[in-house]
Amino acid sequence: MKLWQKTTTSIDKRIERFTIGQDAVLDLVLAPYDVLGTLAHITMLQEVGLLKKKELNKLCPVLQQLYRQIQGEGFTIDDGVEDIHSQVEMLLTRELGEIGKKVHSGRSRNDQVLVDLRLYFRDELQQAVSGVQALFERLQGLSEQHQDVLLPGYTHTQVAMPSSFGLWFGAYAESLADDMLMLLAAYRLVNQNPLGSAAGYGSSFPLNRQMTTDLLGFDTLNYNSVYAQMGRGKTERIVAFAISTVAATVGKMADDICWYVSQNFQFIRFPDHLTTGSSIMPHKKNPDVFELIRAKCNQLQGLSNQITLVNTNMISGYHRDWQILKEGLFPAFGQLKDCLAILDYALQHISVNEDILEDERYRYLFTVERVNEKVLAGKPFRDAYQEVGREIADNTYEPPTEINHTHEGSIGNLQNDAIAEKFQSVLQQFNFDQAQRAIEKLLKNR
Repeated sequence: MKLWQKTTTSIDKRIERFTIGQDAVLDLVLAPYDVLGTLAHITMLQEVGLLKKKELNKLCPVLQQLYRQIQGEGFTIDDGVEDIHSQVEMLLTRELGEIGKKVHSGRSRNDQVLVDLRLYFRDELQQAVSGVQALFERLQGLSEQHQDVLLPGYTHTQVAMPSSFGLWFGAYAESLADDMLMLLAAYRLVNQNPLGSAAGYGSSFPLNRQMTTDLLGFDTLNYNSVYAQMGRGKTERIVAFAISTVAATVGKMADDICWYVSQNFQFIRFPDHLTTGSSIMPHKKNPDVFELIRAKCNQLQGLSNQITLVNTNMISGYHRDWQILKEGLFPAFGQLKDCLAILDYALQHISVNEDILEDERYRYLFTVERVNEKVLAGKPFRDAYQEVGREIADNTYEPPTEINHTHEGSIGNLQNDAIAEKFQSVLQQFNFDQAQRAIEKLLKNR
């Protein structure tokens, strides 16, 4: 029987298949978190008198063993079982009889899936932060290594002013530092406990919601039970937006790379084993990996809008519509982590062209430097600008041989240490250790 069935009447099989959808597969991702939520819930039930101590002592070892089994291989949701919540309760009942039927007191599948998702998102965001940190450190290292190598800067896709590889790598590092603010906001939203909101309107049982909050390592709880349910969909949207923010940075760098490795630019190179070839043109070295990073990141940027549209026109309270949000969001975490990791790996093998500006096409890259020379010599800027314009028109312009950029964030003053401090100041605000300690304690043998 389903958890919601009151009689032996069976649901139409075609309707059942449609409503279950991908849950039997996607809920395997939530399996360990459902066990953790159940452990916290029954510990609280015993504290408020809805379970006996001896019953709790029987339930906890079985759940802890189930958690270890899920962490291994071979755990499945049985055919005909609707979701992970049903599977866990069924296994407990099969093992312990009537005691297993007591674990749902004071809960609904609504707040069960809410807490499962929060715990899952919390872990996935931690892994995303780790991937961002690794790429950030790679970019900072490359910025320092190549800080004195110049390359053209572009505006309107036209040669504009001198830039450097130090600036280019460092720009993406600082972009990731700001992206961390979005990940932190998502993490703080996620790290609130919805358990105890039941179907969205609380319970007449004397539940201790602060206790389950502490047991699961949440920062705080969603206090209002209606709002806890309203958080479904909103949470997914904000998490997806944080993912899309990181993806925008990674995708833009991949796009730069696709241009910079081309024969028309030749700013950077990668070894043959990081590129692919053509089936017809023997000379080709295609940047397929970066094109796919770009495509995957563009796909990720569309996810938050997709989730927003699914959430449109819903009154408060639970809706089954939210079930399908798993189908887009769950794979997105893996896709983002893959893009971060493969870009970090590829950048280990990058070579930069140290002689780019010897090409005559970059002759006018230094016109602003020429204007600035005249200004420093005492000429008004607008007059200096017009003089250099006439030099270009008369073909008498000669580019400066040196540049001297000293202000914060310029070629000669990258401010990488300040950017690292910006990154670390955000990183330190994630309380990953608190959550980890709580989960470890929950899983200890009683």
